[in-house]
Amino acid sequence: MEAALKRIGIIGVGEIGRAIVTGLYRDESPEVFLSPRGASTVAELSSRYPGVHVCADNQEVVDRSEIVIIAVRRQDRHEALTGVRVDADKIVVNVMSGVGTDDLRRTLATTAPLIRAIPLPAVRERRAVTVTCPSHSVVDALFEHLGGALPVADETAFDVYSALTGTLTTHYSYLATLTSWAGDHGIPAEEADRYIRSLFQNVGRALDDDTRTLHQLAADHETPKGNNERIRTTWFTPSNAEALTKALNDLLTTLKQ
Repeated sequence: MEAALKRIGIIGVGEIGRAIVTGLYRDESPEVFLSPRGASTVAELSSRYPGVHVCADNQEVVDRSEIVIIAVRRQDRHEALTGVRVDADKIVVNVMSGVGTDDLRRTLATTAPLIRAIPLPAVRERRAVTVTCPSHSVVDALFEHLGGALPVADETAFDVYSALTGTLTTHYSYLATLTSWAGDHGIPAEEADRYIRSLFQNVGRALDDDTRTLHQLAADHETPKGNNERIRTTWFTPSNAEALTKALNDLLTTLKQ
């Protein structure tokens, strides 16, 4: 990584913070400074990686880092950040959902660059593209290192991408529903789980083929009057699609507030 990325601080070490640290240490040895909250997680990371340090408080995280990733829950941001001083030479990466740049700048009262980002848990394997806003060479380089960066010009576009990430657990629940249905028809739970995982892992691998559109991939996986066409046309109806669109629009409205 670039020299500017050698001292990284993380305030709020939950699932995303852990994933970032794990991804960084796949072949690099940066110095990482973690906030003390989430004691079991930070203790585990500091014991696993020699360059990971647990700080006494959030101010120490900022003071010892060149780039600071803020990953606390939205509702905890004032408790975690009020009174924390951030000098202008720091770079702040805001990964809090629904917290805009103006909001965070008021909280921190800093002139430092503030960059929003949407890292996903798969950054631990360097397999996730992270949306950033606005583009910043250091921040984009960090996330390119963790799987890819997708800079967008403004927060309006950023909020759309943020809303899209809200569909992730719906996908898992969809798969869980399929597994439960199989169980209702006599298939042992472990066997159904194994099959569903295999089935949709293969679907995921098909997504690597970016020469075909998503509509083309769907068409290539079904035959006329076949099983896939039947489920798609009888379950994923226009009203179903409309309901999904409405849910996304409602979420987007909330994110913009």
